[in-house]
Amino acid sequence: NFRNLIINGDMSIAQRGTSSSSVSGSGYYTVDRYRYGAGSGIVNTFSQSTDVPSGQGFKYSHKQEATTGDASLGADEYNIFQQRLEGYMFQSAKFGTSNAESLTLSFWIKASVSGTYVCELHNIDADVSQSQSYTVSSADTWEKKTITFSGDTSNAISIDNGRGLDLNWWLGAGTTFSSGTLQTTWGTQVAANRAVGATNAFASNNDSVYITGVQLEVGTSASDFEFLPYDVNLDRCYRYYQDYTGSRMWTTFIDGNTSNRLAGHMFFSKKMRATPSVSRTNSTGTVGSDNLSESAYWVFATKTNRGTTTNVVDMKFDAEL
Repeated sequence: NFRNLIINGDMSIAQRGTSSSSVSGSGYYTVDRYRYGAGSGIVNTFSQSTDVPSGQGFKYSHKQEATTGDASLGADEYNIFQQRLEGYMFQSAKFGTSNAESLTLSFWIKASVSGTYVCELHNIDADVSQSQSYTVSSADTWEKKTITFSGDTSNAISIDNGRGLDLNWWLGAGTTFSSGTLQTTWGTQVAANRAVGATNAFASNNDSVYITGVQLEVGTSASDFEFLPYDVNLDRCYRYYQDYTGSRMWTTFIDGNTSNRLAGHMFFSKKMRATPSVSRTNSTGTVGSDNLSESAYWVFATKTNRGTTTNVVDMKFDAEL
């Protein structure tokens, strides 16, 4: 079990919402754990789509559609769909040792523009990468792709809770990232060698790319996709993001000569990867300070706000890489 190093490979968890429109900047938008890296003028709509390959057991895919395309990317422009993987995930790969294992990536893709595409693995700590190309043979058709990356005997991935390895789908690259020779073995990352030959997937308005069934596993061959129970998949996503929209912070009055105040607390459903950032809306009352940890959230307020601080709702906690 858990041979898949990717979290939410079947795109079934979307805590941030099932769609996000008018997106032009980098960030996390819909399906959990997947990030958009934006470096162009393309404007997108992202969604958790029910368009999936037939008969494969998938219910959802991730859809990126360009509401405003760009047929001529500038030198420094790019579009990347990615998952940033935590260092703790890679002990089994044995990178940095003589026994380093290959990694095999498999996924389903449906793109409106056929041609050569590029996937890249980037070891963040060592700043080394390897890119491999694949072909979308037919436009608007679900196709399964399998790509094997060699193991890296020279550079370890730090086994910690930091950003260890990025998996990047290049969906467009200007000459800064595509004018060299594709880096098909592990080596120091050179910008010009990262995405040589990559097709511009969003040259025209309404061009789209769907992806699902993402699996990255140790070894030189792809196994069948590892479907996890919904609750297990959700629990794994909670390590990075937790949405408590509509929740209430129950408050307790703490009496004392010098510290009369209210304390509200929430213990997270899952210990998070790191101390998260918090987004809090629809709050009433004046909150004096917030204390966060990987396991809990505490809110403190003065006694004078006792009647109004019980309504702290719509909280989102983000510990993404």
